[in-house]
Amino acid sequence: MEYQITIEGGATFSVAAEEDTLLRGALRAGVALPHECSVGGCGACRFDVVDGPMESIWPEAPGLSERDRKRGKHLACQSRPLGDCTIRVRCDEAYRPAIRPERWPAELLARRALTHDMSEFTFQVPATAEFRPGQYALLYPPHTPGARAYSMANLPNGDGIWKFVIRRVPGGTGSNALFDQVRIGQRVTLDGPYGHAYLRDGTARDIVCIAGGSGLAPMLSVARGALARANPGRIHFFYGARTQADLGATAALEELAEDERLALSVVLSAPEATPAWRGPTGFVHAELERVLAQSLDRFDFYFAGPPPMIEAVQELLMHKHQVPFGQIHFDRFV
Repeated sequence: MEYQITIEGGATFSVAAEEDTLLRGALRAGVALPHECSVGGCGACRFDVVDGPMESIWPEAPGLSERDRKRGKHLACQSRPLGDCTIRVRCDEAYRPAIRPERWPAELLARRALTHDMSEFTFQVPATAEFRPGQYALLYPPHTPGARAYSMANLPNGDGIWKFVIRRVPGGTGSNALFDQVRIGQRVTLDGPYGHAYLRDGTARDIVCIAGGSGLAPMLSVARGALARANPGRIHFFYGARTQADLGATAALEELAEDERLALSVVLSAPEATPAWRGPTGFVHAELERVLAQSLDRFDFYFAGPPPMIEAVQELLMHKHQVPFGQIHFDRFV
């Protein structure tokens, strides 16, 4: 069974009755519905219900403010149609999916510790792993309500391999379920790809990748994708961590830095006294500005990490240095 969804003044598309959210159904239909995090945090997928039955999966999702709720707003990533509906939303071609997402059973092949709280998870699906470097997928951990968004660290491939760098969040039901309940050989549902911060083609500008914490995963994918190109452009990679205990995650970066086209800078914001740290300290965006100096508009920027880092990088690029928005690529996870 399918439901017909009509955008007021626009297109009509079909959503399978078993689809978990309006947003996922719209993207599978190739509709350019605005969105970012896909898990209820950012509020980018707000819309109005004009007519028809619509179920709210998570009424308390932080992506809606109290003002939004009073105005009857909904989040497409937290709403499920229960019949034919008419909605009001302004579509944007920038959000049309580069690759239409699909849902697969994913078998956990390996889990490898990188730091005290981050591990690399390797899953395999029974199909080609088709995504753009920098995108993310949704995983559905067992005994956990809803999906969790994690970015791929590897490149698309014909073997169906999807690799994620996942941080164990204290009290986080999703990440703890993946660490503690999913055994090697077990399957979870993988839904993807999603995201707009993917590596763009057709630009001659050098690339800057900025990563903080588990934001390392999509930036690894972007850097790997850029190095796989035939053009001789350079990649400037900035990774921000807290202490020396987080440096285990940099092994993959150091391998990439063996290619002379990639320049690596690792910054610690709160280094411990021992072992001695002789590299740069402070915030990663400040180190970026120090190293690259002026004329930041000559680069394409990709970045991922905790919200304070994202906001600081946005402020630096968009307001202080007025880098054109078309050269700035990131996904919000709140």
